Amino acid sequence: MQKYVFFIFLFSLFPNMAGAVSPATYKQVNDIPYRTEGNPYALSRCKIDLYYPVGVSGFATLVWFHGGGLTGGEKFVPAELKDAGLAVVAVNYRLLCDSATLDDCIDDAAAAVAWTFNHIGEYGGDRRKIFVTGHSAGGYLTGMVGLDKRWLAAYGIDADSIAGLLPLSGHAISHFAYRKQLGMKDTQPSIDRYAPIYYVRPDAPPFIIVSGDREMEMLGRYEENAYLWRMLKVVGHPYVHIYELDGYNHGDMVSPAFHIVKNEVKALLKRQK
Repeated sequence: MQKYVFFIFLFSLFPNMAGAVSPATYKQVNDIPYRTEGNPYALSRCKIDLYYPVGVSGFATLVWFHGGGLTGGEKFVPAELKDAGLAVVAVNYRLLCDSATLDDCIDDAAAAVAWTFNHIGEYGGDRRKIFVTGHSAGGYLTGMVGLDKRWLAAYGIDADSIAGLLPLSGHAISHFAYRKQLGMKDTQPSIDRYAPIYYVRPDAPPFIIVSGDREMEMLGRYEENAYLWRMLKVVGHPYVHIYELDGYNHGDMVSPAFHIVKNEVKALLKRQK
C-alpha cells in the first residue's frame, strides 16, 4: 500500500498522464438538454455540462454522475479531470422525490450516456472511447447502466460499447435510498433487480472499482464492492480490478480516486490500439 500511495503522489505531479492528448484549450458548454420530452421536473433536471478539448479529434470522454444518495447533488466538472486530454460529460439526473422514482433516476443516467454516444462526435470525440464513472450514488448508476443492458438498449445503445465502467464507492447491492422507501433499515442489505451485482456477467465492459478504507467507508461499502469484484472474476470477466484507498473515508476518497480513473483510462485506451 505504501507503494500505491507513492503512485498517487506521482500522478498528482503529472495530471496529464491519463490522456492520449493534452491540448492547451478547453471549452465548457453548460445545461445541454439530453431530454426534450417529459414533465417540467424532468426537463429541468435532465441536462449536462460538457467540457472538451477544442481543435482535437478522437479524444476519450468520461460521463460523470455526481453523488448525493439519489436525493441530492448537482452536476459539476471535477477539477481533477480538467486539462487531462479528456472530455467530461457532467450529468444532472432526476432525484428520488414525489414525482421521480428509482426507475427515473436510472433511466436518466442511461439517456445521458446515450446522448454522449449520439453526439460526442459532433465535438470531436470518439464514441469508441466513452467511459462511465461516478461517486457514491453516481457509482451506483454507473453499475446499473453498465451491467443491466436493458436501460441503454431502450435508447438503441449496447452497454458493452462502453469502453470502461469506473464506479467510485458506489453501491453494488440495492441502493439504501430505495431500501428506505421499502421500509428497510440501512443496515439491512438486499440484492434484487435494482442491484448492480444482480447483473454480473462475463461480457460486461472493463470494470474498475474504487473504494475508500473499509474501516472508514459507509457501512459495508468496501465489502459489497469486493463481492462484486469477486463475482465478476468468478463468472470469467477478463478485466476487473478493485482498489481500496487506505486512510480515506467515503467522501474524501474521491479526489485520489480520480488519479486511478485517469490511469486506468490510459491503460484501457492502449488496449484498444
